[in-house]
Amino acid sequence: MRSLRACLLVSSAFVICSNSVFAQSNITLEEVTVTGTREAQPKAEVSTTISSVGEEEIQNIKPQHPTEVIGRVAGAHAAITGGEGHTMAIRQPISTSPVYLYLEDGIPTRSTGFFNHNALYEINVPQSGGVEISKGPGSSLQGSDAIGGVINVLTRDPSLEEEMNMSLEYGSFGFMRGLIDYGNSWENDGLRASANMTHTDGWRDSTAYDRQATTVRWDHFVDDASSVKTIFSASNIDQETAGSSRLNRQDYENSPTTNYTPISFRKVKALRFSSAYETETVDSLTSLTGYLRWNEMEMLPNWSLGYDPVIYKTGHSSVGLMSKYRKDFEPMRTRLVVGADLDYSPGQRDESKVTRTKVGNIYTSYTVGDQIYDYDATFMSASPYAHLETSPTDKLRVSGGLRLDAIRYEYDNHLSVVTVGNWRRHDDNTVNFLHLSPKAGLTYEFSPELNGFASYKHAFRAPSEGNLFRSGKAADSIHLDPVKVDSYEMGVRGKPTQDLSYELSVYYMSKQDDILTYNDGVNRYQTNAGETLHKGIEASIGYRLTEEWKFNLASSYAKHTYEKWMPSTTVDYSGKEMTSAPRWINNATLNYTPRLLPELNLEIEWVNLGEYWMDEANTTKYEGHHLFNLRGAYKVTENFNVFGKVMNLTDRRYATAASLNGTTEEFAPGLPLSAFLGIEVKF
Repeated sequence: MRSLRACLLVSSAFVICSNSVFAQSNITLEEVTVTGTREAQPKAEVSTTISSVGEEEIQNIKPQHPTEVIGRVAGAHAAITGGEGHTMAIRQPISTSPVYLYLEDGIPTRSTGFFNHNALYEINVPQSGGVEISKGPGSSLQGSDAIGGVINVLTRDPSLEEEMNMSLEYGSFGFMRGLIDYGNSWENDGLRASANMTHTDGWRDSTAYDRQATTVRWDHFVDDASSVKTIFSASNIDQETAGSSRLNRQDYENSPTTNYTPISFRKVKALRFSSAYETETVDSLTSLTGYLRWNEMEMLPNWSLGYDPVIYKTGHSSVGLMSKYRKDFEPMRTRLVVGADLDYSPGQRDESKVTRTKVGNIYTSYTVGDQIYDYDATFMSASPYAHLETSPTDKLRVSGGLRLDAIRYEYDNHLSVVTVGNWRRHDDNTVNFLHLSPKAGLTYEFSPELNGFASYKHAFRAPSEGNLFRSGKAADSIHLDPVKVDSYEMGVRGKPTQDLSYELSVYYMSKQDDILTYNDGVNRYQTNAGETLHKGIEASIGYRLTEEWKFNLASSYAKHTYEKWMPSTTVDYSGKEMTSAPRWINNATLNYTPRLLPELNLEIEWVNLGEYWMDEANTTKYEGHHLFNLRGAYKVTENFNVFGKVMNLTDRRYATAASLNGTTEEFAPGLPLSAFLGIEVKF
């Protein structure tokens, strides 16, 4: 009894400690993943590329920003937009597009209808139990949003014995952070509670940032076969924004601390509560996860002050249920998973015009004007799915899945209807989407040290409430089509020796009705783009050179193109490469632990982003950049640790975003040379 409970406590709630027919015994690629099927599964039997950054690595990195974690995954890049805000690029250009699904222990952190590209700042990443990234469309167990990838942030397991960790950090530009973590277990219960308090003055003018976050997890074991995992997460964020406030080339090169938009701000509050019940027999598992969500965001966006100055407040709450039943069968190690996801999320938007005062290039003040949007939008979805796996031979595993997403928006406009101008408003309406998404894949074990995989996945992305009901200049945004994608992927992963592991994959992804933003020279509005194409190759290599040296490489080469896009009768971008779409994304780390001083650990990191086009017509390029970061830690005693890092070691000027606005080149400057030092105490 006690040994079973101990096994459950030190694993995630998805890991099943049983002798089911699904268990493997002959594969040496021992890594497991929980993202694809919502429970532990050998990575060697997953027919897609799933990469992870584990709990220990995150604790060693001690990231100030999620980009420090995401960047270690081949083909993944997160760019800083201010504070812990970010854009994302996973098999897609760098953008704020709603083509990713963000999860916390398998549960979406937001409703599909209310996507936020800054989703990771609502999650306590520095104190997480790891991050898994499934690249490309999600599995049949995941629905709308999962096109570019699925980012699943795992909570930390409770500890078997009482422990408490505290760390304090101080660094450049007034950065201060305190982390505290407590874990313990009693009989049938385990607890983990974490708190994160962060402040920075910001390295650019008027870019201060404050964050408070907490995560509490309680595991309760009903009996030998049943458990309940309950998670509470909360975040409060208050920041002055300028991270994506771009500068002209002269200021970018000579005065990068300048902020053209010091009046802009963002205030975010988010709460999540979930409780997952699982019960298992020898050959089956039943899982029911109920959740509640609430979030609110008030902001004066910096990026639109020049062409669409507004201030707004948005938010939504959610109640949902994720249900799953898994059954294993003896013949051919067959596994059937069926289930359904239900989501009910009422939300709202309140938005007003802003009259701003500008001195030179800098917006110095503003006054709030007329209200332009005031509406409620309720998102509802019901999504049944089925997933089947079987092994016709000992070495071959075949999988297939089907998901039906039925989505409905109910829109209630509290203002008058407007059919012309830059802030058009629809009358009350309902919008429905119904979509069937098939998936198929296979894995093959060439040897215990090498396996291959291939997959086909179809996915879609329903437009969010902002796409549909915040019309702007678009005459008929309410009838935007969902984005559809067909993705093909194949690859190999191997571990020929204990010191060497690798994974190589290639993909080809075609998107129809991609929702893109078109700038006609006066205004910007969103439209279905026709077709875009995304194809590339990704490689991950881990190699222990000696007992003291370890090398890791995450590299990708991709090309993203507009296959068919004519935003107007006189403009045709078909055949052009997409903007903000670097072909190369690279990350390499070299880790050194001296044999004579094993308490010391040093790491040098190389970050490379290739050149990319700054405009749809492909006339101007950002040249890309190379950055170097240095990290180190020294264990003074068993319970006392000193750590530090130097970011942008060569103090290189680089851009986190670059674009061409008319004939003006604009750049968002990245963090200069900066240093951070901290201590960690364990009780």
